[in-house]
Order: sequence, then C-alpha cells, then structure tokens
Amino acid sequence: MPAIIQDAKTRQVLMLGFMNEEAYRKTVDTGHVTFWSRTRQTLWTKGETSGHYLNLVDIKADCDNDTLLVRVNPVGPICHKGTDTCWGEENAANPMLFLSELQDFINRRKEEMPEGSYTTKLFSSGINKISQKVGEEALETVIEAVGGDNGKLIYEASDLLYHLMVMLSAKNVHIEDVAAELQKRHDPNWDKQRREAKAAGKMK
Repeated sequence: MPAIIQDAKTRQVLMLGFMNEEAYRKTVDTGHVTFWSRTRQTLWTKGETSGHYLNLVDIKADCDNDTLLVRVNPVGPICHKGTDTCWGEENAANPMLFLSELQDFINRRKEEMPEGSYTTKLFSSGINKISQKVGEEALETVIEAVGGDNGKLIYEASDLLYHLMVMLSAKNVHIEDVAAELQKRHDPNWDKQRREAKAAGKMK
C-alpha cells in the first residue's frame, strides 16, 4: 500500500513509500517507519544507515483502505539528496499552527486546573478578572505600538493574545472560532450578505 509520510508538527508531506503487512507491523513494533522496497523486494527502515529515522506518531488508513497516512517526527532531512522532503521543500513549522496547539493547552488547563499554573490562577479568578487582564494587556500593546520598538510590541501583543485566548476558553469559545469568523468576512460578498440578513431581520 502507498504510505504518505507527514510531519506531525509541521503537517508537511515529506515523502511517499510503500508498506506491506510486515513493514506495517515492524513500524508499529519498533516505532521507526519501515517500508517495503518493490525493486529490492525487501524491508528497509528509514534512517537505518543515515540515522535520519522517522519516529512514528500514528498511522491511519484512508476511506477506501488502500492508502496509509503515517504521521511522524522526523530526525534530520528525509530525502537521499539531503533535502527536508522528497520534493525539495523546506520542512519548517508555520508559527500560526502553534495557536491551535496553545489553545488545546489552555483548554486542558481549564479542565485539569493543576496547582501552581498561571493559567489555572487566571481561570480561578473568574471571567471579570480575566477580562480586566485582557484590557490591561491591550493597553500595554497600544502603548508599545505608539511609542515603543517592534520587539516590545511583539512581546506585549503576545501577552494580549494569550490572555485573549484564556478569556475565549473561559466563555467556551476558541481561537479557531475567531479565525473562522475572519475567514467568513474575507469573502468579498460577506458585507453584502450581512446587510441583507440585517435588512431581512428588520422586515420581520
């Protein structure tokens, strides 16, 4: 079966290999992705000579059960030509993806409420205090935007975004919901649709 190899963190597609049942089982047993070479008719584990292993995260089959998606944490470049992927692309994490990871972390803090955690302290303080903190961080961000340098602006904006995400989580809203709203507004017809919906509401 074709096995699409994807970096679990960056979500970049790294390479395409093939697995038979033996390769699949060895991959699961060892935690290192192993393929079946159709030309040499033998198993081969990626990284067994170079040290550039593909550390297994999970495997799942597609809807027709004829292709595998293998998510991995790669060690070093993937291609035998020394590139990050077999298409010559750079396997760099998109920092925007971290926002979802951070939101998941904040949500876990809300559920588990571990002692000694600053996020736990925020949730324990209640929505009014959290909202006040967002306002304070917003003010500090504006001050740096007007009179500070970009480094300080980024620092304060990071504080603002983090506390905003905590506030959203406290209200059972997530940063992905905000992103979805912005995506909807990006539609050229969004404002027209909004006005039409508003007008229809008044007519009722």
